[in-house]
Amino acid sequence: MTAATTLKEAQAISSWIVDVRRQLHRIPELKYEEVKTSALVQATLKELGISFQTGLAETGVVATVGPKEGPCVALRADMDALPIEEAVASDFRSTHAGRMHACGHDCHTAMLLGAAKLLKQRESTLAGPVKLIFQPAEEGGAGAERMCQAGVLDSPRVQRIFGLHVWSLIPTGTIGGKAGTFLAAAGELDIVIRGKGGHAAMPHLARDPVTTAAQVITALQTIISRELDPLSAGVISITMVHGGAAYNVIPEEVRLHGTIRSLTLTGLKALQARVTEVATNVAAAQRCAAEVSFPGNDYPPTDNDPQAWELSQQIGRDLLGATSVKTLEPVMGGEDFAYYVQNGVPGCFVALGIRNESLGSVHSVHTPQFLVDESALPIGTALHVEFAIRSQAELAAKT
Repeated sequence: MTAATTLKEAQAISSWIVDVRRQLHRIPELKYEEVKTSALVQATLKELGISFQTGLAETGVVATVGPKEGPCVALRADMDALPIEEAVASDFRSTHAGRMHACGHDCHTAMLLGAAKLLKQRESTLAGPVKLIFQPAEEGGAGAERMCQAGVLDSPRVQRIFGLHVWSLIPTGTIGGKAGTFLAAAGELDIVIRGKGGHAAMPHLARDPVTTAAQVITALQTIISRELDPLSAGVISITMVHGGAAYNVIPEEVRLHGTIRSLTLTGLKALQARVTEVATNVAAAQRCAAEVSFPGNDYPPTDNDPQAWELSQQIGRDLLGATSVKTLEPVMGGEDFAYYVQNGVPGCFVALGIRNESLGSVHSVHTPQFLVDESALPIGTALHVEFAIRSQAELAAKT
């Protein structure tokens, strides 16, 4: 079958894919809490007659389509949402207060379920098993790492893996990416600045952690602007500041939280070391103390396998036209898809365009206004199907 046929089949079930996506959009759940989401995935797979395993990394699901023998290719979707109050009015807006699918994971899951439907219809023609990985906790929980630890890449061993992410920076009907490092290494940052509290009218009797925090925040930016090679990439973002409870009281401590990003794990570690030195010494100069820690996981950079990216480009052009593939510059966002690649499986993470000014699909992910052009969803389903089938053919030709 041709790519055009695959796209036509995906468009024929477009309303089904969109309906699944809207069901998921109504029930956004945070990392490792994706109970309803996982249940919906499982129910859909049962309806399609596809076998699956559950309880992986708590709420993860892995389904398999195709014969037991032959080249094994994996397709991955993430399922978790974000702690954001949705600002988009729709008939299918979030029913969970303070939670929203603001990064498109509902779309990713629906597109992969659409691919499951089409691959099941073609099961007798598949050259090997296709694993469909529905993963929890991409948003800060390193769910991909736990899925790897649960053995999703083994029995049979995955030989190539693909992931899609909706992308508001490129128009619907296009895809984007690059060979090599596409997304950054990333980690979280906590700084506790402790001083001596006191009356706001008598600051000389206190050691003010608020003014110290302000100086620390400013000083951290000079690591990027004055220490990092201008041709290198790095980001230090303080995104939360917590301290104080009264207008006239200097607090005992202020807490800062944020992220650090680099295009390499070595660069990330170097930035972490300098953040510790700068924060500690700036605080000491103000007669305060700073405690610096890096909680959670240090996400590795997402590196696209050159051969897998070349195949992705061919598929994109065959599906969408000669000018549909965009070579993108590296992005400083992190993605735990990187863990699958880090575990020795060549992979490719591809951006799926959803930008459509006429619909208002222009806002960035991780914002309350995030809106998806749903006409991109069958494209994503078709891409997944072609990723699997053509990778299997390519891998089989090498054996």
